[in-house]
Amino acid sequence: MAASELYTKFARVWIPDPEEVWKSAELLKDYKPGDKVLLLHLEEGKDLEYHLDPKTKELPHLRNPDILVGENDLTALSYLHEPAVLHNLRVRFIDSKLIYTYCGIVLVAINPYEQLPIYGEDIINAYSGQNMGDMDPHIFAVAEEAYKQMARDERNQSIIVSGESGAGKTVSAKYAMRYFATVSGSASEANVEEKVLASNPIMESIGNAKTTRNDNSSRFGKYIEIGFDKRYRIIGANMRTYLLEKSRVVFQAEEERNYHIFYQLCASAKLPEFKMLRLGNADNFNYTKQGGSPVIEGVDDAKEMAHTRQACTLLGISESHQMGIFRILAGILHLGNVGFTSRDADSCTIPPKHEPLCIFCELMGVDYEEMCHWLCHRKLATATETYIKPISKLQATNARDALAKHIYAKLFNWIVDNVNQALHSAVKQHSFIGVLDIYGFETFEINSFEQFCINYANEKLQQQFNMHVFKLEQEEYMKEQIPWTLIDFYDNQPCINLIESKLGILDLLDEECKMPKGTDDTWAQKLYNTHLNKCALFEKPRLSNKAFIIQHFADKVEYQCEGFLEKNKDTVFEEQIKVLKSSKFKMLPELFQDDEKAISPTSATSSGRTPLTRTPAKPTKGRPGQMAKEHKKTVGHQFRNSLHLLMETLNATTPHYVRCIKPNDFKFPFTFDEKRAVQQLRACGVLETIRISAAGFPSRWTYQEFFSRYRVLMKQKDVLSDRKQTCKNVLEKLILDKDKYQFGKTKIFFRAGQVAYLEKLRADKLRAACIRIQKTIRGWLLRKKYLRMRKAAITMQRYVRGYQARCYAKFLRRTKAATIIQKYWRMYVVRRRYKIRRAATIVLQSYLRGFLARNRYRKILREHKAVIIQKRVRGWLARTHYKRSMHAIIYLQCCFRRMMAKRELKKLKIEARSVERYKKLHIGMENKIMQLQRKVDEQNKDYKCLVEKLTNLEGIYNSETEKLRSDLERLQLSEEEAKVATGRVLSLQEEIAKLRKDLEQTRSEKKCIEEHADRYKQETEQLVSNLKEENTLLKQEKEALNHRIVQQAKEMTETMEKKLVEETKQLELDLNDERLRYQNLLNEFSRLEERYDDLKEEMTLMVHVPKPGHKRTDSTHSSNESEYIFSSEIAEMEDIPSRTEEPSEKKVPLDMSLFLKLQKRVTELEQEKQVMQDELDRKEEQVLRSKAKEEERPQIRGAELEYESLKRQELESENKKLKNELNELRKALSEKSAPEVTAPGAPAYRVLMEQLTSVSEELDVRKEEVLILRSQLVSQKEAIQPKDDKNTMTDSTILLEDVQKMKDKGEIAQAYIGLKETNRLLESQLQSQKRSHENEAEALRGEIQSLKEENNRQQQLLAQNLQLPPEARIEASLQHEITRLTNENLDLMEQLEKQDKTVRKLKKQLKVFAKKIGELEVGQMENISPGQIIDEPIRPVNIPRKEKDFQGMLEYKKEDEQKLVKNLILELKPRGVAVNLIPGLPAYILFMCVRHADYLNDDQKVRSLLTSTINSIKKVLKKRGDDFETVSFWLSNTCRFLHCLKQYSGEEGFMKHNTSRQNEHCLTNFDLAEYRQVLSDLAIQIYQQLVRVLENILQPMIVSGMLEHETIQGVSGVKPTGLRKRTSSIADEGTYTLDSILRQLNSFHSVMCQHGMDPELIKQVVKQMFYIIGAITLNNLLLRKDMCSWSKGMQIRYNVSQLEEWLRDKNLMNSGAKETLEPLIQAAQLLQVKKKTDDDAEAICSMCNALTTAQIVKVLNLYTPVNEFEERVSVSFIRTIQMRLRDRKDSPQLLMDAKHIFPVTFPFNPSSLALETIQIPASLGLGFISRV
Repeated sequence: MAASELYTKFARVWIPDPEEVWKSAELLKDYKPGDKVLLLHLEEGKDLEYHLDPKTKELPHLRNPDILVGENDLTALSYLHEPAVLHNLRVRFIDSKLIYTYCGIVLVAINPYEQLPIYGEDIINAYSGQNMGDMDPHIFAVAEEAYKQMARDERNQSIIVSGESGAGKTVSAKYAMRYFATVSGSASEANVEEKVLASNPIMESIGNAKTTRNDNSSRFGKYIEIGFDKRYRIIGANMRTYLLEKSRVVFQAEEERNYHIFYQLCASAKLPEFKMLRLGNADNFNYTKQGGSPVIEGVDDAKEMAHTRQACTLLGISESHQMGIFRILAGILHLGNVGFTSRDADSCTIPPKHEPLCIFCELMGVDYEEMCHWLCHRKLATATETYIKPISKLQATNARDALAKHIYAKLFNWIVDNVNQALHSAVKQHSFIGVLDIYGFETFEINSFEQFCINYANEKLQQQFNMHVFKLEQEEYMKEQIPWTLIDFYDNQPCINLIESKLGILDLLDEECKMPKGTDDTWAQKLYNTHLNKCALFEKPRLSNKAFIIQHFADKVEYQCEGFLEKNKDTVFEEQIKVLKSSKFKMLPELFQDDEKAISPTSATSSGRTPLTRTPAKPTKGRPGQMAKEHKKTVGHQFRNSLHLLMETLNATTPHYVRCIKPNDFKFPFTFDEKRAVQQLRACGVLETIRISAAGFPSRWTYQEFFSRYRVLMKQKDVLSDRKQTCKNVLEKLILDKDKYQFGKTKIFFRAGQVAYLEKLRADKLRAACIRIQKTIRGWLLRKKYLRMRKAAITMQRYVRGYQARCYAKFLRRTKAATIIQKYWRMYVVRRRYKIRRAATIVLQSYLRGFLARNRYRKILREHKAVIIQKRVRGWLARTHYKRSMHAIIYLQCCFRRMMAKRELKKLKIEARSVERYKKLHIGMENKIMQLQRKVDEQNKDYKCLVEKLTNLEGIYNSETEKLRSDLERLQLSEEEAKVATGRVLSLQEEIAKLRKDLEQTRSEKKCIEEHADRYKQETEQLVSNLKEENTLLKQEKEALNHRIVQQAKEMTETMEKKLVEETKQLELDLNDERLRYQNLLNEFSRLEERYDDLKEEMTLMVHVPKPGHKRTDSTHSSNESEYIFSSEIAEMEDIPSRTEEPSEKKVPLDMSLFLKLQKRVTELEQEKQVMQDELDRKEEQVLRSKAKEEERPQIRGAELEYESLKRQELESENKKLKNELNELRKALSEKSAPEVTAPGAPAYRVLMEQLTSVSEELDVRKEEVLILRSQLVSQKEAIQPKDDKNTMTDSTILLEDVQKMKDKGEIAQAYIGLKETNRLLESQLQSQKRSHENEAEALRGEIQSLKEENNRQQQLLAQNLQLPPEARIEASLQHEITRLTNENLDLMEQLEKQDKTVRKLKKQLKVFAKKIGELEVGQMENISPGQIIDEPIRPVNIPRKEKDFQGMLEYKKEDEQKLVKNLILELKPRGVAVNLIPGLPAYILFMCVRHADYLNDDQKVRSLLTSTINSIKKVLKKRGDDFETVSFWLSNTCRFLHCLKQYSGEEGFMKHNTSRQNEHCLTNFDLAEYRQVLSDLAIQIYQQLVRVLENILQPMIVSGMLEHETIQGVSGVKPTGLRKRTSSIADEGTYTLDSILRQLNSFHSVMCQHGMDPELIKQVVKQMFYIIGAITLNNLLLRKDMCSWSKGMQIRYNVSQLEEWLRDKNLMNSGAKETLEPLIQAAQLLQVKKKTDDDAEAICSMCNALTTAQIVKVLNLYTPVNEFEERVSVSFIRTIQMRLRDRKDSPQLLMDAKHIFPVTFPFNPSSLALETIQIPASLGLGFISRV
């Protein structure tokens, strides 16, 4: 496929940018060949036209798919180019906070400028033993790879750490050395690894300084060789240093400091031992104040000085030498304060008695005058004469500074030599790992001789790096049988030749230095003449004749020639050196011995760095002339020789590269400056590695990985059984250009970009498949939904329509019926309403018409009368008005008429004069006359009508008048009658008024009475209501108080319960902590004890160096555990039957001081153990006390629970008895009066006497039992005595047979004497028992007397109680009686328990002796002849009980003890013989032997047997401590032995779990509680050893089985991997699966069950195993980015579910093992949950309560999508999680402590096995012991 085909629409590319170096963009349209412009869309939203270069027509770099971004290995990227590398580093550094990244064989380390928790011992343990590509990139992974290759290939290794100042080189080298020191351990007692690490603070103090770029910048290069022996343990180290920057001693730039040691001295000047140095503040010295920054923030120079001195002491530098060093350093400071005064232009002088010079001379032990003279003068030697010439002030100052630098360089060299001597080992070095901490490529504005040497060294290192990378690529191709094509890579050999070849730059520089008048200018001209225009790598600046340019591999660098010659010569006045050599201070001349017998001189430039080489411990001899000649070697020549030596060393080793990158120049944490990063990547060779990888086949897949990843691109017919052929067939179809890939033996090799193309095809195929699946499923779902909806709609329509039709028909029927009903009802209602209205209307009409008629009549009458009155009045008024009006009118008429008449007269007079006027007048008059005539006629008619009406009215008036007259007469009569009635009414009214007055008076009285009654009633009701309210309030208050009391009591109870629970939990936690601390101390004690034993053996036996072989110690052992490692190896060497004698020089003499220290340490640990034991006992007593106080909630477990339940039942039964007795006493007290209560015949007295009688009867019964047993003993004694009758054949035959059976003649006498003594002992015991019973009877009599007194007291109390109220009296008396009787009963119970215990003990002893006598009788019966057996009665009791009459004891002789221990412990194999034994048989046998020794009362034998047993078990475990079955077997037997000692100890707490037969086997003479503690400690040690064995077996399986193996096939996708994963340093030893882990767990469980281990102990072991599995799995998950994906979370959860299923199958779910997996479960859930919104963040915070904040953030940072469909976790979401979890108080530690061991307990587990039934197999070889 052509590359141009990838430039399609939406493809993302990288384009150059001046600010960000590279910027991402997206194509807006497809690219076609020939296009000159690309249309791009930038990420910030802008569109851009990108013009292609018309000459090269190179397309911009393609961007990798998002799935590949953030890879651990840059070579895993499909597109390998600069922007891809830069972006990947930036994403890992900024987003994921990951500072390490692989780039092929290079580890790129970016300085975070922040302390990260990734360098602890837990991280070291996690990386130890892992393959380099299996874990996330880390400096520890590189160190582990170097260590592993050294052990496997037996080839020396080198770790080359390079980078700019401030990039973190020194820290990386320091951590690499710490890793070696931790994982390898030391081969001697001197702890060399501690000394190697201790060299760091010394070298940092004298070789590091603060610069503008770094607060702790190394101003020299160093190469440390860490030596290992044949077992690959550290035995020593050696350091070489290069190019010390001496100019810093006398000059510091702004914001920089001198070397740290000067400021440490000044900070410690007030110490008493430093007063002689006369130091002060750093600002007082010229050499320490120039930078103006004497203090580093966060650094305490005084504390650092203490660390430096401590490191010097550890490295063996004595106090005197340390003070000598400090004197010389102080002298240098004072020398810098020496001032000069100019005498003239060519001479100068020092003021007399100049204080700084006086102090300098005093400290250095030199003459003041001589030093003063040679500081101001110099000696010039010619062929014939010698001249002394004064020098100028400037020359004197330069000479003073040169002397200071020279002294410091010599002191630096001396310290390095002494450090090397301290690290040197007498044991022969087998191999080494070198750590090179060297400066990186440097280019500044002004570059001088120092930068030239540095860049020259980097050219050599880069050449070696290129060749190594090229070689690895070639080896990979040849290994896979790929056709090898020469890769064109940059070869910097021409640049190296330019510098170091003949007539090269260095050669010309040395030649110019030899010239008498050589200068920098003449040297520059020689350079121009020799190389300009002849070498392409050499150029001359345009504007300078004193500089030159060299084209280095990283960049062009311009060097200024000024100062090159002077720095190369390194001029120091010889006379000043001679003065120093003549010093009285012995140490100072030692510094300059190298000048006389130097092999590789280490002088330095006058203002630059010193090239130092390794100086051997023993200087070789040479000729004086040769010495002088070599002393004149220039600095350049020395540096070139040192560099050649270094390159020879590196070429002889396998290199590992660490490139340190400085992300920014401002030391900001996690800030990435792209420009600075690109400069360093180009300079350190990372991009060259990328280029070499990209030139070949950078992407490499195994056939199985390729098949798993790209199975989706294959068709079913393409899949064959042969995976290799399948991949070939598919690739030929997918990639047509066969040059783009190659098939190797095990891998497929792809060229750059092909994996991205395959990923694009895979993503397109998956996307198309997803779309098709979505389309089909969505169509099917929608069609199914449509059909379901259609069917439902049709059904609904059918039912709805039927329902509607039925409803409509019903509606029609109802409507019709309603219409008919309405018709008739309306008709009825209307008719009824009509009738009612009609009737009502008629009635109303009748009443209304009558009312209206009457009203009308009254109205007419009133109107008529009113009319008459009006008529009269109106007539009168009208007449009056008329008369007045007529009078006025007439008068007015007269006046008006007169006036009008006058006017008419005037008019007439005028008209008369005219004829026409008269004519008109006559016409109007005729008309008027006619009108007047008509009016008169009408008036006449009206008059006639009025006359007729008047006549009618007169008639009516007359009739009315008559009627009124008659009415008037009638009214007059009525008036008279009314007058008479009025008189009567007045009298009646007077009477009524009087009655009313009386009534009012009566009413007022009644009202007063009613008011008084109402007022009284109201007052009464008010009073009653008030009382009711008060009563209600009182009731409420009472209820509230009761409720409050109850609530308070409840709260107090709950509070007390909570407090008790919390205190109990706290006590349990404290107990667990104390137990854990005690067990840790016990473990340390056992280790030191083993070490002590080994040292004792070493004193007696000369330990030989073992055969060569790789012995790798566990990564968990730190340098502090080296002694344990050594002791365990000695134990292993004991198993070697034959040893070869090594040369005597390999024998290491015993260090007696260390031996004494260890002895002292053992004693201290014993004391600490005793103190801890006392404290533990005290804690346990406190816990028991607190548990005793918890009466409501006692926490009792196991056997204690059963004991307490029995006690409770006894107390309940006794309480019932007490209640009955109390009732009887109550009745007795109530029957008679108080004085009669105490009478002898009183019922209370009788009850007490009955109780006493019952107790006496019980004692009598016991006495009778004792007498019966005594009589039996006497009869048995008489039966076994020898008879005098010699005629009885029976006795003689018995005696003869007994004599024959006994081997020893004195056994009969001894048995008889023993039996007599036994009988005497029994008699004495019976007598003492009788006396004790008599004493008890006396005590009981005393109790009777006390009871009488108590009754008297009770009588008085009753008399007092009679004065109390009845209720209080009864309650008080009863309470007192209950208390008294309870106390008495408890006392009696205690006494009875003591008596029962004594009686049981006596019974047990009597039964033992009775059985012994019975055995003797049985033996006698066996010897009787058959005839006598017939005659004598048969005893059937003894015959069948012969096998059961064994006492459960084993007898052995004292001299057989070692044989017993050897056969039973030392030589017993768990496999084979022990498999078929009873579980715990060795423990039972040992206890039965202990029982017999106890029976014999032989304390020495008991002590000897127990001590031998414990020591032998320790010896077995020391010898075969790596075998799980052995450790499990002896852990089980040790616990069983411990349980037997408890079970048969005779203590009541343990005896209650036994049968009566077992209780008879209890120990009688010795209390072995102390030995029980020793055995418990031994069991703890065995348990811890068992856990270590488990861990060693499980650890290789866990990561592979839990994380790497795909339990659910096809879920986890395979991502492209890098070079590190492909080229693992160790081949796979077979992959483990989850089934492997489960099988191993089953094996462990079956072995433990087979050995009879206690179930509780098995649960603890399983819990510890599951904790190890969970911790190791989680730790690896946190350190592996490739494992943090959604699919891996599913795999982990499935694996955990399988483990839980295993627990359920084994019934171990309650063991607490599942809880130990909770952090792993939550981590798996965290990988699967959504991680986008705030709700998701809240859910994560609540879900992950078992994970720490650091672990949650780490998982989110590492989360990596496997497919493009997944999304990365955003930075904002991670910050949200951090904000929500900021208040959580948890450990900042990232990893779980996989080495943590839970404190173990051994709960008491009694055995139901009877000791007398145990048979001893013959296979054990214990025939010398016999059952008793």
